[in-house]
Amino acid sequence: MTNTHETRLLWYLENHKNSITSLEAINDLGNTRLAATVCTLRKKGYEISGKTVEVPTRFTGKAKVSEYRLDTAIRL
Repeated sequence: MTNTHETRLLWYLENHKNSITSLEAINDLGNTRLAATVCTLRKKGYEISGKTVEVPTRFTGKAKVSEYRLDTAIRL
């Protein structure tokens, strides 16, 4: 299997914690375009849901970011 943003994201969602934010994608997967990868996977038939969550910022505030989850079993 080829090592791509798509395959790394699917592996992460299945084996790590079943959810991911943009910052986690950058830090853990080297993926700076998480939304684009999710869009591609959705077009291929994967059921990935997204919701807005609040996360702490380094400036003692909060920011709203998208968090994505895999809704069905992987079919690689």
